[in-house]
Amino acid sequence: MRTTRVTVAALAVAAALTLTACGSDPAKNDGGVTQITGEKKTGAATLLDRPFDKPELVLTDTTGKPWNLREQTKGRPTLIYFGYTNCPDVCPLTMSNIAVAKKALPKEDRDKLQVVFVTTDPERDTPESLGAWLRAQDPAFTGLTGDFSTIQAAARSLGIGIDPPKKEADGSVVSMHGAQVIAFSPKTDEGYVLYGEGTTVDDYTKDLPKIIKGENP
Repeated sequence: MRTTRVTVAALAVAAALTLTACGSDPAKNDGGVTQITGEKKTGAATLLDRPFDKPELVLTDTTGKPWNLREQTKGRPTLIYFGYTNCPDVCPLTMSNIAVAKKALPKEDRDKLQVVFVTTDPERDTPESLGAWLRAQDPAFTGLTGDFSTIQAAARSLGIGIDPPKKEADGSVVSMHGAQVIAFSPKTDEGYVLYGEGTTVDDYTKDLPKIIKGENP
């Protein structure tokens, strides 16, 4: 085991190599984004030396009601991901991988796990459209939308850079964002484990039982 320093720029470069309409632009996401330090472990997980505080984030859920991240995930194992429903590849794959791994858990553990998807494209991802998209993955997943600047600030506090959606010459709308999943411990409510976009179903299946207990994967 060795200690490494994982920067947002490095993670963004990895994302940019494989993504077009969904991913991070390393040239744009450095400013204001918290740097990540971590102890790289065998497997997909990066155990963070300095866990993240859970953002003070109040957005709108898929029923149209206010949803307070800190209050409604307090004391629960929680995975948080920032993405958008029109993403052509990484976002649906990431949520699908988590959903499949979650199904392998005992029901008691499935009920404990909170999975939160925060849109990076709130203009198009309305509560209704976001809810429909997430129900196809797992009806228990929580979807949040709201003011972009609020979402961007929360993402940056977790070391995840996101840019405002922009329209391309062909008329398509692109949302550039980091593809990290942050796991929060039920013991401390801190984000202590990071997963990159290459994390597989098997990786999540192996690690989730420990995440649910607040243990190191």
